[in-house]
Amino acid sequence: MAKKPAKKPAKKSSPKTNKEEMLEYYRDMLLIRRFEEKAGQLYGMGQIAGFCHLYIGQEAVVTGCRAAMKDGDQMITGYRDHAHMLACGMSSRGIMAELTGREGGYSRGKGGSMHMFSTEKHFYGGHGIVGAQVSLGAGLGFANKYLDNGSVSLAFFGDGASNQGQVYESFNMAKLWDLPVVFIIENNQYAMGTSVARSSAETELYKRGISFEIEGVHVDGMNVLEVRDAAARAIKHARDGKGPMILEMETYRYRGHSMSDPAKYRSRDEVTKTRSERDPIDWVREMLLEKKWADEAALKAMDKEIKEIVKDAADFSLESPEPHPDELWTDVLLPVEAGT
Repeated sequence: MAKKPAKKPAKKSSPKTNKEEMLEYYRDMLLIRRFEEKAGQLYGMGQIAGFCHLYIGQEAVVTGCRAAMKDGDQMITGYRDHAHMLACGMSSRGIMAELTGREGGYSRGKGGSMHMFSTEKHFYGGHGIVGAQVSLGAGLGFANKYLDNGSVSLAFFGDGASNQGQVYESFNMAKLWDLPVVFIIENNQYAMGTSVARSSAETELYKRGISFEIEGVHVDGMNVLEVRDAAARAIKHARDGKGPMILEMETYRYRGHSMSDPAKYRSRDEVTKTRSERDPIDWVREMLLEKKWADEAALKAMDKEIKEIVKDAADFSLESPEPHPDELWTDVLLPVEAGT
């Protein structure tokens, strides 16, 4: 009988890094935060309609995972997706324009916050159905294995989605066929507003694959280096033909589930404490200053540059025209040739 997966230590030794890597991670995470802050402002101004789920606080997860990926590897996630698009290299203009429902958006203004894609950047959404992306992520892994292209699919989902039935069907299929897919649980503690402790019988989510003989690892999702190293190991495991792995990234979202969520299920003190003690961006900033890899002036200049990029994206999103009414029926169904 195969040995059941066991929890791996979150940290055995300090992850290796260098100045160039840390400056890159800092910039990538700061871009995500400033972009999300601007999206929140535009939502408050009434420029973004519908749902809008911000990633503020969770930046280290997608940044670390992206650093471990190779060209051709795919990423798929749920509706808290703006950061994943930025991490994949998608245009901040195109993302923001989609948020405001304009022609210049990735889905030409008809997808909104939760439905954007880029096959060029190997990003497959952006999905509004809770847990649906996990099945699709397993499907990407199946395609990779069928095509023998050497790519690995990373399927991101939250602690709430980890209770969905289709997730476990995907686990079973992925392990049965040893598909090259990594399942990444972004455990931000509260799902849509209920704590993990109140909604899950098994709160150590990395154990969710035990019955399928899928190895699971608990990771400090607020530490970009630990995320990167755990993701690199899991991706190699999948790429080497050993099947899927589950990574539980323990992280925290500072804002509500969506912009309409007042988050009254937790105290303001809890959020403040977490932000002051575990903020992923501040941790990198402190390392850069401590090791003298950057000074305050350089970091301020980087922040200024990023704010200009985000402002440009916001301006573009408001200047881009809304879709013409004639576009209502386009891009709905694939054209079918006569006789088929």
